[in-house]
Amino acid sequence: MHPAIHELAPALIGADPTNLADINRRMAEALMGHNYAKSPLDVACWDIFGKAVGRPVVDLIGGRLADDMPLYKAVPLGNAESMVAFTLEQRSHGIHHFQLKVGNDPRADARASLAVVEATNDDDLILADANGGWRRQDAVVAARIMNGAERLYLEQPCPTLAECLLVRRNTTLPFVLDEVITDVAALVAAAEAGGMEAINLKLNRVGGLTKAKLVRDVAVELGIRLTIEDSWGGDLTSAAVSHLGASTPPHALFAVSFMNDWTDNHLAGYQPRSVDGRGRAPVTPGLGVTVDPEVLGAPVASWP
Repeated sequence: MHPAIHELAPALIGADPTNLADINRRMAEALMGHNYAKSPLDVACWDIFGKAVGRPVVDLIGGRLADDMPLYKAVPLGNAESMVAFTLEQRSHGIHHFQLKVGNDPRADARASLAVVEATNDDDLILADANGGWRRQDAVVAARIMNGAERLYLEQPCPTLAECLLVRRNTTLPFVLDEVITDVAALVAAAEAGGMEAINLKLNRVGGLTKAKLVRDVAVELGIRLTIEDSWGGDLTSAAVSHLGASTPPHALFAVSFMNDWTDNHLAGYQPRSVDGRGRAPVTPGLGVTVDPEVLGAPVASWP
């Protein structure tokens, strides 16, 4: 991260942070790729933009379409008993969307996924997420065992789109794609191939809110549902995700994640805060959260 920021920061000195098109052009010219480093800079500029005009970011990226949104929880990889127990414990807190971490032994993973489906009810959606960790043969084995299970989705079984498409031919399970959705071109290619019913849109993978909004809008037009989140983060990440989620048509929104529920350290007073498995986007200008400088600590670098 730090080496990439050192390349990007000088290109942004003197730029207007409210001109997001120029900010992203400058970053693209300064450094190819490295979207994980561009994302926080882009999000910071949206925060500045919102505060400059006195509006929350959600108003600037489409408008608030939902007062609150469903959250999901990741269920750690384990045996069937532990995954069912974790799911039911989280369900008692109002969570109804669960992402099961799989990608190990395909038969055991499939049995655990089916056990979670059996232990939940029609209010719950279950995703078996391999994070691209299965070989094609293992993915087909798991998919055939799970085939036909109601409320069960298969997420990114293999590393590449081509492999995922081959697995898809062997099951009727609805598909979610994640790691291969890197930009609009990748989304359109996957959609044209009939690769999925939903995607997992991560801010840092596409380069921040500017690009994520574009991917989101195209997905909505294509009739593809979205989970909106990031690879990791805390209060600031959760705030950015909440604004993009709240400006997404509710019928197209699968779920969002408030990563600050998954972390111990909080830079902005543990805001935004989830309640009973739901999340809201702040209503104050910018991201709507206030960073505590003492928690943030001293700057690690500065530029004249």
